Amino acid sequence: MHSTLPGQPFFHYQHAQLQVEGCDLGALAQQHGTPLFVYSKAAMLAALGAYQRGFAGRHAQICYAMKANSTLAVLQVFAQAGCGFDIVSAGELARVQAAGGDVAKVIFSGVGKTRAEMRQALAAGIGCFNVESEAEIEVLNAVALEMQMRAPISIRVNPNVDPKTHPYISTGLKGNKFGIAHERTLAVYQYAATLPGLKIVGIDCHIGSQITDATPYLDAMDRMLDLVQSIEASGIAIEHIDFGGGLGINYQGDAPPQADALWAQLLAKLDARGFGQRKLMIEPGRSLVGNAGVCVTEVLFMKPGEQKNFCIVDAAMNDLPRPAMYQAYHAIVPLDATPKATPALVCDVVGPVCESGDWIGRDRSLQVEAGDQVAVMSAGAYCMSMASNYNSRGRAAEVLVDGSRATLVRAREPVSALFAGESLVG
Repeated sequence: MHSTLPGQPFFHYQHAQLQVEGCDLGALAQQHGTPLFVYSKAAMLAALGAYQRGFAGRHAQICYAMKANSTLAVLQVFAQAGCGFDIVSAGELARVQAAGGDVAKVIFSGVGKTRAEMRQALAAGIGCFNVESEAEIEVLNAVALEMQMRAPISIRVNPNVDPKTHPYISTGLKGNKFGIAHERTLAVYQYAATLPGLKIVGIDCHIGSQITDATPYLDAMDRMLDLVQSIEASGIAIEHIDFGGGLGINYQGDAPPQADALWAQLLAKLDARGFGQRKLMIEPGRSLVGNAGVCVTEVLFMKPGEQKNFCIVDAAMNDLPRPAMYQAYHAIVPLDATPKATPALVCDVVGPVCESGDWIGRDRSLQVEAGDQVAVMSAGAYCMSMASNYNSRGRAAEVLVDGSRATLVRAREPVSALFAGESLVG
C-alpha cells in the first residue's frame, strides 16, 4: 500500500508507515530521538522549480527569504541551486557565508539595521539594501561615506494593499511598520539621489506572508509600476523591481496559486505595461520550505478530562511556535497508520511547556496511545527558525533527507549549551 498525503507529495505511507522520500520517519526518530525535524530536499527543489519555470527566459533573481528556515544545510540546498538570499540581520549574513552562498546575491531587508550591520554588509559586498525609512537612508549614507563606499539601495514601498492574511504577518498596509508610504516614495527617491554615499539600483515591495490569492499581488504590482514610471520620469533609473515574497502554502485546505501560475499572471501584466525585460527579484520563503518539513514527536500521555481530552507530546511551543503565536493550523498524523483496537479520541495536542498557550493542535481526532509517534506536518517554515529555549529546553535535532540518504544536519542541543555563556557571581 502506497498513499500520498494531500499537498505533500514527498511524504507518503508505505505499508502503513510514514515515509519521507525513501526514508522511514519512524526509523529516523528511533535513531535521533524526538522532537525531530525532518526535511525533504526533493520537496524544496520542487517548490523552487515552480518559480524557476515561471521565470524561464526572464532576467530574474530568486532570493530565498531565510527567516523562514535558516538552517545551514537548507541554505546550502538553495545556494547550490543558484539562489540568492533575503536577510534581515548580520547573523543571517554570516549564515549565508557559512553555507557557501553568493554574497553578491544578498539583499538586506528589515526596519532596524544597526550601523554595525550596515558596515558588515558593505564590507562583505552584498547586492542591495532594501531601505525602509528616511532615517535609515541618512544613516546608511553616513556609514557608506565613512567607509569610502557607495551603498546600493532599493527603497521598500508600502503600497497600502491588503494581503488578506493574519494581521501579524501583513506587511503592506499603512498601519504596518514596514516600508515607506506609497505617497512619499517619489520624494524619498529624489532625496536619496542627492546623497553621495548611496547608489539607487531598484525598488522593493513586500505585502505580507501566507497569501493565498493572486489579487493582492496584481494590485501591488500596478502601484509599483506606476511609481517606477514617475521615478524614472524624474530622471532616476531603476535597474530592478523586487516584488517580495509571501506566497502561501497548503496548511488546511488552503489553495494558493502555484508559483509558476501566479507569475504567468504577473508577467502578463508586466509585459502589457512595457516592463517585461526589466530585471526582476523576488523573495520567497515559506513557499519553498514550508511543506518540505515535518516535526516528529512522541506521545507521552493521554489525559482524558470532563471538558477536554489531551494528547501530551514531547514537542512544545518552543519547538513549534506558530500555533501559539498565530493560532495556526498544522495537520497531525500518526507515523504508524495501522488500525488499532483503541478508538479514536478527539483531543487537544499539547506540549510540556508550562503555559496554557502551549498547544499544537485543537480538537484533533487521533487513534494513538502513549509511546506512539506523530508527525506535525508543514513544519519546514517558521518553526526551527523561531524556536526558543523556553523552560530551558534544548532545540530539536534536524535531519535532511535526499532520496534514501538521511543526514543529521543539526545535533540536538544539550542542556550544557543552554548556559554555556553564563557565569555565577563570584
